Parts: sequence; structure tokens; C-alpha cells
Amino acid sequence: MNKADTAFILASAGLVLLMTPGLALFYAGMVRGKNVLGTIMQSLFMISLISIEWVYLGYSMSFGPTIGGFIGDLSFLGLSGVTTEPSTHYATTIPQTVFMIYQCMFAIITPALITGAFAERVRFVPFIVFSVLWAVLVYNPVCHWIWGNGGWLGARGVMDFAGGLVVHATCGMAALAGVLVIGPRRGYGRTSFMPHSLPMTVLGTGLLWFGWFGFNGGSALAADEIAATAFVATHLAGMAGMFMWVVMEMTKQGKPTTLGAASGAIAGLATITPTAGFVGPNAAIIVGLLGGALCYTAVNLKTRFKLDDALDVVGIHGVGGLLGTLCLGLFATTAVNPGGVDGLFAGNPAQLGTQLFGAVVVSVYAFAVSWVIFKAIQSTIGLRLTDEAEVAGMDSTEHSETAYNNN
Repeated sequence: MNKADTAFILASAGLVLLMTPGLALFYAGMVRGKNVLGTIMQSLFMISLISIEWVYLGYSMSFGPTIGGFIGDLSFLGLSGVTTEPSTHYATTIPQTVFMIYQCMFAIITPALITGAFAERVRFVPFIVFSVLWAVLVYNPVCHWIWGNGGWLGARGVMDFAGGLVVHATCGMAALAGVLVIGPRRGYGRTSFMPHSLPMTVLGTGLLWFGWFGFNGGSALAADEIAATAFVATHLAGMAGMFMWVVMEMTKQGKPTTLGAASGAIAGLATITPTAGFVGPNAAIIVGLLGGALCYTAVNLKTRFKLDDALDVVGIHGVGGLLGTLCLGLFATTAVNPGGVDGLFAGNPAQLGTQLFGAVVVSVYAFAVSWVIFKAIQSTIGLRLTDEAEVAGMDSTEHSETAYNNN
């Protein structure tokens, strides 16, 4: 066991946990004042719900001994056998308990990310049911396919440094399924849905950006040169995404917006996630610029297709995660990470095809299973707020609270 690696991953786990409350603020600032607490609760409660699921099912399904490359068995049920000794397969210089809790933080934030797509219109209890089913049927299998020992996509050479497929693509495809099944907010296309507090969103952006250093840097699973590479790439892509989004707003709309700057930063950070530990600084900037440009374009297309992806989960996380996965196949080089792969520009065009294969498989699977879960819940206990509750807002109807006391 290496004490420096252990301390680094423990700190990184804390940073990734911080991202979920940060996400809650990021999303809550963009909704109307009557839905602030309901939006926060959808992210905040994932810390409790998914942690429980991770202890009893998630960790074992994701990282337990493989069953045919498709899912882990239940050897680690209730964390049985998960000790402070290093794992023989994962992060061999840190306690397995540290690896387990670090990965738990990824599992927590992923279903929380989905909530932005159907903001302001889903009841709390059906959302909880969806989140548990989705973690078990989508997140855990995909995590095992790519990161698990013997996972079939990993065995085929599909690479994902910190979650472009496991986190961003899965939540983006689930978000698309949710938007299609649940439908738009009441008054969509006729009513203005102005953010109630952009300063709150900017605060959330800062917390997400800060936490992303643990998300990407910690995915090296050691305090080493690869962690340094991922840390630098993360910041450079985030700033490049912000820069590109603002430039495109100024070009298309004439003026830059604060919301656009925040969205661009998240787009750059999401896009660099799968490739952060495999590229140098100049490639990271290019990836961030591409992420800002393509995610901006995707977000602005949603009105054309009449998709009420309220907080741009599909356009930023889905598109960014998939773009970053393909960028890995373009820009990755063993000159930066000897334990990684070479991409197209380093003389290995086959890796781009491998990344494309992984992106298609994960996208189709995540969308199809998410759609079935949404439809099953909709046809049994129902998903949406009633029209009256949607007008009143989630805070009062779902939680009997109000974010702001105007008396």
C-alpha cells in the first residue's frame, strides 16, 4: 500500500462527492423559484439512496468477479470481503475500501445528472424508484463492461479514463429517453422559463469544476504523472469550452451570457472526461474547444426538435461524453500515457473504430433500458406532477416547503 496514493484518492473521493451538491445548485439556479428545493432534493437524496444501493448491489455488480464479461457476481454483497488490503485487480496501491468509496461517488452523481432533463415536472417517489432501477440495470452493467475486471467492452479495447461513457453517455441517453416519455413542461413553447438565480448556477459551476479535478485526476488511482496530466487537461478543456461557447454566443446572438459561460465550462469538462489521462495540454484545449462548439450547437437544436431537455443534459453531457470518447480515438498517445493507447493521430486509426463501437453500444443500451424503465413507471405509479401541482411547483406539492419566505 502506498500512503500518498491512498491520501490522494481519499481527497479525490471527497471532491467527487462535493460535485453532487454542486450539481444541485447548478440545476436549482436554472429553474423557477417554486421548484428550487424539489430540484435540489433530486440530486441531494442520491447521496443517500445510491450509497445504500452501492453497498449492497452496485459495487459487487460493477467490480465483482465477472459473469461472462457482462456483470459482476455478488461476491461483495454488503461489502463482504472488501478490506483495507489493496485489490489484486483494481488500484493495487490503495485499500480496496478506498477504491470502493471513490467509485461510489461516481455512481451517486450519474443519476443526479439525469434530473436536469425532466426538471420541474416529475414526482419525487417515482423518481426514486427510477433511480434505483436505473442504477441496477444501466449504470452497474455499463460500469462493469468498461471498468470491471473482464468486462467485455474493456476486453475489446474500449477506453474511458474517467466516465465519458460510464457516466456522461449513460446519463445523456437516459435523459433523452426521459424527455421523450415524460413530455414537455406545461406551457412549453408558450411560457417563459427564465432561471430564477443565475448566481446560484455560477456557484454550482465553481463547485463542479473544483470537484472535477478529483473526478478526472483521481481516476489515475495514484498520485503520479498521469494524475498530473489529467488534472491539467481537465482545467484546460474546461476553460476552452467556456471560451468557445461565449465566442459562439457573441457571434450568433451578439452578446455573451453568464449561463452560456457556465454551460460552456461544463461542456468542456464533460468532453475531456474520457480522454483526460491520455492527452497532452494542446490536445486537451482542442477537445475543450470542440466540446464547447458541438454542445452549443446541440443545445440550440433542441427547440427545432421540440425536446424539452430543460437543463441541457442531452446537449451537454450526452453529446460531450460521446464526443470525448471519439476524441480519445483521435488524440490519445502513449507518449503521454505509456499504459494507454495510441489514437488516429498517433498512428493507430483502429482505436477510433473501437471507441465508436463502444459509444454506439453504450448509447443504444442506455437509451433502450432507460426508456423501458420510464414507460414501466409511467404506466404503473405514474411519473408526472398533476397540472395543478406543476402550476403550484414541486416545493410546495412534493415537499411542503418554500425556498424563499417573502413574508
